[in-house]
Amino acid sequence: MAFQEWNPGKLLEISGSYWKTCALHAGVKLNLFSIVGDNELTAGDVASQLDADVDGIERLLNALTAMELMVKTGDKFKNSDGAGAFLVKNAPGYIGYMIMHHHHLMESWNRLDESVITGKPVRPRMAFSSEEWRENFLMGMYNNAMSVAPKVVPEIDLNGKRHLLDLGGGPGTYAIHFCLYNQKLKATVYDLPTTRPFAEKTIAGFGLSHRIDFQDGDYTKMGIKGKYDVAWLSHILHGENPETCRDIIQKTVAALDPGGMIIVHEFVLNDSMDSPLFPALFSLNMLLGTDGGRSYSESQIGEMLSEAGIKKIRRIPVTTPNDSGIITGIMD
Repeated sequence: MAFQEWNPGKLLEISGSYWKTCALHAGVKLNLFSIVGDNELTAGDVASQLDADVDGIERLLNALTAMELMVKTGDKFKNSDGAGAFLVKNAPGYIGYMIMHHHHLMESWNRLDESVITGKPVRPRMAFSSEEWRENFLMGMYNNAMSVAPKVVPEIDLNGKRHLLDLGGGPGTYAIHFCLYNQKLKATVYDLPTTRPFAEKTIAGFGLSHRIDFQDGDYTKMGIKGKYDVAWLSHILHGENPETCRDIIQKTVAALDPGGMIIVHEFVLNDSMDSPLFPALFSLNMLLGTDGGRSYSESQIGEMLSEAGIKKIRRIPVTTPNDSGIITGIMD
């Protein structure tokens, strides 16, 4: 394994990289990219729409230009191709909601040393009860899933399966894509009642209300109604401690018909727990915001499934952003 050759310059680059993060967050929070849209505007034009200081706006636009998110000609600014594709609100590829979710996490990351010392979170989950936080989180998850689901779903063979449980499915993005890809499949999204309006609107938007329903509940405290022949658990285990994860998997298996399939989608660490990079960092994010949540390794997830009576456990090779992985098994 080749190791990074460190020097003061590289270390300081990492240390100060949050400057770029904050500039990006400010641009999205102020809606600068959407204000510019397809136009070429001066700093004064943008400032007048925001009732903001012209000098401050110009400095931010210049910094975004240096980051190649804006293009400057004379005294006018326009969006770069990438900014136009991903940072303008009406663009199909807009990821601003997830960027704002990251923005809301920054305060807790600034207190990482406290969490490391105490082993306890510093970011209360009640923060997600804020309407703005919840919208950014749900829309961010939706946008992420919309980009990943079309790549992942075709790699999972659900031939002959009839009813999928999308546990903690939020807006039902994966349930939607599984049903679009498997024409004889129906699905149930199980999530908190506060998620129902967003999920039902999203499902209806794809014309799948007759095949996808929504079940209210908290899967960490309640059982799962109904019987299914396949269950999809996408990015829900990392929010819980190992004991709760085992309980969730046990409940899920209890809701499966004999021969049913369980599919776990997570940011998967290697068995030594020290790579890939994103799952390792994400485990710190869970330390900051949950009581025991973390990234799990392939062997840890496999062991939880095995303890619940799952056989034929295997990892399906998929290529996804941030090193997420798919682990499947069959109920004995």
